[in-house]
Amino acid sequence: MLELLITMLERLGIIVTIAFILTRFKFFRDMFYQNQLNRQQHFTAIIFFGFFGIIGTYTGLSLSTESLQFNRWTSDLATDEAIANSRVIGVVLGGLLGGYRVGIGAGLIAGLHRFTLGGFTAISCGLAAIIAGVLSGLFHRKNRHIKLKSAFLIGALAETIQMLVILLISRPFEQAWTLVQIIGVPMILANGMGSALFLLVIKSVINEEERAGAIQAQKTLRIADQTLVHLRNGLNTQSATAVCHIIHNEIKTSAVAITNLTEILAHVGLGHDHHRPESSIQTQITLDAIRQGEIIVANQRSIHCRVEECPLGAAVIAPLKQRGKTIGTLKFYFRSEKEITNIVMELITGLSSMMSNQLEVSEADKAYQLAKESEIMALQAQISPHFLFNTLNTIVSLVRIDPAKARKLLVSLSHFLRQNLTVTTHSKIILEQELKHVRAYLSIEEARFIDKLEVLYDIDEGALLQNIPPLTLQPLVENSIKHGFKDKDTNCILTITIKEKNNSTYIKIEDNGQGMSKERTEQIGKAPIDSEKGSGLAIYNVNRRLTMMFGDHAALKINSEPNKGTTIAFWIPYGEENR
Repeated sequence: MLELLITMLERLGIIVTIAFILTRFKFFRDMFYQNQLNRQQHFTAIIFFGFFGIIGTYTGLSLSTESLQFNRWTSDLATDEAIANSRVIGVVLGGLLGGYRVGIGAGLIAGLHRFTLGGFTAISCGLAAIIAGVLSGLFHRKNRHIKLKSAFLIGALAETIQMLVILLISRPFEQAWTLVQIIGVPMILANGMGSALFLLVIKSVINEEERAGAIQAQKTLRIADQTLVHLRNGLNTQSATAVCHIIHNEIKTSAVAITNLTEILAHVGLGHDHHRPESSIQTQITLDAIRQGEIIVANQRSIHCRVEECPLGAAVIAPLKQRGKTIGTLKFYFRSEKEITNIVMELITGLSSMMSNQLEVSEADKAYQLAKESEIMALQAQISPHFLFNTLNTIVSLVRIDPAKARKLLVSLSHFLRQNLTVTTHSKIILEQELKHVRAYLSIEEARFIDKLEVLYDIDEGALLQNIPPLTLQPLVENSIKHGFKDKDTNCILTITIKEKNNSTYIKIEDNGQGMSKERTEQIGKAPIDSEKGSGLAIYNVNRRLTMMFGDHAALKINSEPNKGTTIAFWIPYGEENR
C-alpha cells in the first residue's frame, strides 16, 4: 500500500508539470480573472479539465485482482483489471474553479474515456467521475479564493465516493472488495494531495499575475507623477522629449517615441540617428495607427522603416487622443515580438490612456485659465469707469471756481488714465506700480478736500516687488473717501500700510470715517449689496480677483465700527505667483 502511494505521488509530478505548462496559456489566466464565464470559456474550461482527467487516467497504474500485480502504464484493461489513477483531480478542480457545468462536463469527458478502457470497474469509475464533478461544483466559489485544505478534503472525498461506487456497482464483489482494500487509502490520499498541489500551481500563476500587475501599476503611477508636470504644457517637442526619457528609463524598452499627426516630436533609444525629432513620420504602421485610432503591434517586416539596417525589431503603437480624436501616437520599440507580453500590452494600454487623460486635463486647464483671465479683465473694466466718473466730477466742480487747479488736475488725470490703460492690459503688476496709481488718484482727491484729507503711508520698500492684480488698492481707497468720509468735514485720515510679515505681504487700508454696522461688515465683499448707501460692487470685485488669483487665504478682512472707522486688510504669501 505504501509503495503504491509513493508511486502515485511520483506520477502526480507529471500532472503538476503539465498543469504548470498549460497555465501559461492566455485563455487559462483570463478564465480565472473573470467572475462570469461566457459560453466559449465554459466550453474551453470543460475541454481543459476533461483533458486533465484523461491524463490522470493514463498516468495511473493498472492492477490485476487475480495476480495482484501492477503495470506501470495504463492501456486496454482485461476483465479482472482496474486502474489506480488520479483522474478525479482534473474533474474536482474543474468544478471548484468553473462551477457545476465545468465539473459535470469534465466528469463526462473523463468518465466516458475511462469507460472505453474496459475492466470490471469501467461503469462504476465512469459514473464516479461524473459524481465528482457534481460534488466539486457544489463547493464552487465565484471569487475563487479556495483554500488548499478545502481542495485536499474535496479531492479525498471524491475519491472516497468512487471507492463506495465501486463496491456498490462493480461485480464480482470479491474482486471489488480486494481492489478497494489495496488502492483505496493510497488513492484517497494521493488524489487529495494532487488536488491541493494542482490548486497551488494555479494560485501561484494568479499571484504571479497580480504581483506583475501591481508592479506595472506602480510603474504607471510613477510615470504619471513624473510626466504630469511636462504634459501640463500640452504636446510639443520639449514635453514629448521629457516624457520619452521618463518612460524609457522606467520600462527599459529599446526605444520610446512620441509623434503628432505628421512628425516625430521625440525619439529616445535605439534608432535615434534616423528617427529624429521634428522630422516627418517614417513608418507606415504609425500612420495606420493614427488613421485607425487603435493600438497596433508590428514586427520588423511590418514596421517598414526607411532605413534597412534599423535595429528596431518590433513595435507597439498606441494612439493619443483628445475628445475622442487622435492627436498623435505613443510608440514603444522592442528587439523582438517575444518581448511584447500580455503584461507589457496592458502597461502600454494604460500609459496611452493615462497620457491622453493628462492631455485632456491640460487642455481643460488652459481653457479655465483663459476664462479666468477674461473674467478678471471684465472685472477690471467695471472698476475703471467707476473711478473716472468720480474724478471728472471733481474736475467739473473746480472749473468755475479755480480753473488753474482744474487744468492741473486734468494733467494729473491724463497721466493717471495713461497708467490706468497700461495696467488693465496685464493680469498682474507689482505693488510699486499699483502704489503709484493710488498716489495719482489721491493727488486729485487731496486737491478736492483741501485741509480735510490727510494721507499717511507706512511702506516697506522691499514689499513693493510683490505681484498683485491691477486696480486693487485704488477702489479700496476710493471707498474710504466716498463712503467713509461722506459726512465728515475735517480730520479725515487715511492710512496705507504695506509690510512684510511672516513671509507674506500685508496690505491695509485704514480710515477714521463713519464706519459700518457689524451686519453690513459681514455682507460687504461677499456679494453686491442692494442698498441706498451703495452696492459694495467695488469691494466685491477686488475681493473676487484676489481670491481667484491667490486663493481664499487672500480674501479681504474687513473690520468696522460705527463712528470709529473701517480697516480693510489682506495677506499675500511672499513671492507667490498669480494663478
